Amino acid sequence: MAPVQAIPKSDLLFSAALIPAELQSRLPAGYVLRPLARTDNQLRANTSFLKTLEVLTTVGTISDADFQKRFTYLQQHNDQYFTIVIEDMNGPVGSPSEGTLVAPGRGKIVAAGTVLVERKFIHELGLVGHIEDIAVSADQQGKKLGLRIIETLKAIGEQVGCYKVILDCSEKNVPFYEKCGFERKGVEMGWYVKKPVQAKL
Repeated sequence: MAPVQAIPKSDLLFSAALIPAELQSRLPAGYVLRPLARTDNQLRANTSFLKTLEVLTTVGTISDADFQKRFTYLQQHNDQYFTIVIEDMNGPVGSPSEGTLVAPGRGKIVAAGTVLVERKFIHELGLVGHIEDIAVSADQQGKKLGLRIIETLKAIGEQVGCYKVILDCSEKNVPFYEKCGFERKGVEMGWYVKKPVQAKL
């Protein structure tokens, strides 16, 4: 199965060639890993990319126009932003398509994650990958989707030339990320603006 061919390349955030085929083969039947697509904000089977992110934190009300504007910006800088999703293309239970696969881009977005590539001066203008916003729908737990997202983001970081890939996590998630090959390094610190102004970038 070639899951991304039915989605125009111009609608994908980055080239699907960066996603190793071997990682695709480790997913449950009917599930595919692919770059975020321009249409993934659309509600399908009561879920979407944005609704999947709600397992992490407040997403807010984002209009389609604002989603498209942000997607276009990220796509124009797709040597820095690599957001991936896992799509469940199995026909919904009880629907006419049950037991078959829906068309690519028409399934349920059930997991997502991003690796952001930072350009450094140190390490001879080295690149560092920052993993962010790992989300798996609550009804998809136990299928190792989070692991597949992390494996894929690490692979993308390695392919584009990062000398390391790092992330922040809560203490309870440390064992999971250690299983993914990460090790403790330093201490996470954060400073939050009390009254943030509207984003200007």
